[in-house]
Amino acid sequence: MTFNSEQIIQEIRQEFEHMLDYVTNEAAYLATADQMERGLFTQLLKLGWRLLLLFFTLRSQQSSRETFTTPEGISLPYHRDTKRDYVSIFGKLPIWRPYFYKTGMGSACPLDAALSLGEDSYSDMLRELSTYLGVNGVYHKVCDILERFLGLRLSSRVVQAQILTDAVDVGAYYEQKPAPPVAAEAAVLVIQADGKGVPLIVEAETPPPLRLGKGQKRGHKKEAIVTTAYTIAPTPRTPEAVLASYYKLSTATEKRGIDHPAPQNKHVWATLDGKDTALERLVQHIRTREGSHIQQRVALCDGCEALQTRIASYFPDYVQILDFIHANEYLWDVATVLLGEDDQKRLPWMIQHTRQLLAEEKTCAIIAEFRDLAAQSTTKACQREQLTKTANYFERNLPYMDYAAYLAHGWPIASGVIEGACRHFVKDRCELSGMRWSLQGADCLLRLRAVAENDDWEAYHTYRKRQRHERLYNQPYPQLASAELLALTPETLAIAA
Repeated sequence: MTFNSEQIIQEIRQEFEHMLDYVTNEAAYLATADQMERGLFTQLLKLGWRLLLLFFTLRSQQSSRETFTTPEGISLPYHRDTKRDYVSIFGKLPIWRPYFYKTGMGSACPLDAALSLGEDSYSDMLRELSTYLGVNGVYHKVCDILERFLGLRLSSRVVQAQILTDAVDVGAYYEQKPAPPVAAEAAVLVIQADGKGVPLIVEAETPPPLRLGKGQKRGHKKEAIVTTAYTIAPTPRTPEAVLASYYKLSTATEKRGIDHPAPQNKHVWATLDGKDTALERLVQHIRTREGSHIQQRVALCDGCEALQTRIASYFPDYVQILDFIHANEYLWDVATVLLGEDDQKRLPWMIQHTRQLLAEEKTCAIIAEFRDLAAQSTTKACQREQLTKTANYFERNLPYMDYAAYLAHGWPIASGVIEGACRHFVKDRCELSGMRWSLQGADCLLRLRAVAENDDWEAYHTYRKRQRHERLYNQPYPQLASAELLALTPETLAIAA
């Protein structure tokens, strides 16, 4: 079955006249704003469906049905018109297009290439909408939103499959993406790395037990290594300014409200392929951003020895800094075990020892103090354990704790960017209640979440569509008019002329 374009045009005009009547008849004067908006939206979806059907019908009618020659030089005669489905944001439509076939020589539908149709029936606009919702929320909720607002019924499996498919070109996209303009960069190049567990499905040969035993869990976690890179302007601070900010102190002598510069061109990535793979990719990324405009290089880490060792190996020219927040958490643990959580002396104790932590060469004094306390006979076993643990931690990380010097240089000393990335980028999406992921599913989701987080969504999908077109049709992507040009009315075109 094919469609008559004149008949469709007539139906479109009738639909539009009906919409005009809808907003101007007597009933409209009694309608609420919400009732009118919802009614118009429903009718606009129907009108969009007919307009898109007209577009496909006209393109089919204009397509040649003479013998078609493939890029390989094979001549195929016209056989018949054949249909394929196209699921758009307006609903499901049929596309009738000329089909060329010759026994033993193959077949072709050149209109598919002219329209740059994908492998499946889903439109690019619909799949971009569903995958964008999918990288930010659970798949069944994506389906609920699409059905509730667009009347489309997609399954969770379809959304999952779209994410797997659309993530294929993410790596290649970032390999070809140019570095940020030098004018948009700052002088300090900062890298950070951290890990966050992702719950995976256990693919066991034997079926899982109906009821778990004590301590047993369904599934297991695999660490996603999250990396970030950005530049930032140096902002020298004093230890007292950091104290005032961290503890929200308000005194006449302490300077507060320092304007901290924002990170520039932050790039986030995550992988489940291990620390080395993550850091090797980070090396490739920052290599494109190097130049004379980069004056200082800093690497922030949370104290994970395996990461610290690798960062020192992969980035030997970077000053490695132990995240101040992690270091200070160890002080909080000591304060709690010595004084308790409700003791009024706890906060003054913390301020005093944090001041020492930030001051030049004072961390050694803290280590000595904690070891002396741990050696006293009156110290409880739980206190001794925490004092020793913190002293050991500080002693191991001393090369990365020269906070007074870091502050004087104006470098960041807290890994808030990577901590936020681990929480928002991985945990808030991958660790919702009951979630279990396949390795491929989690990896593809994190790739597309990186695209969204790096504000590359539109640019990436433009690249993806071009790559897909070249793979499917072995020819360049069609050069179409821009959306702005397509939106011009006859009146504006006349003015422009």
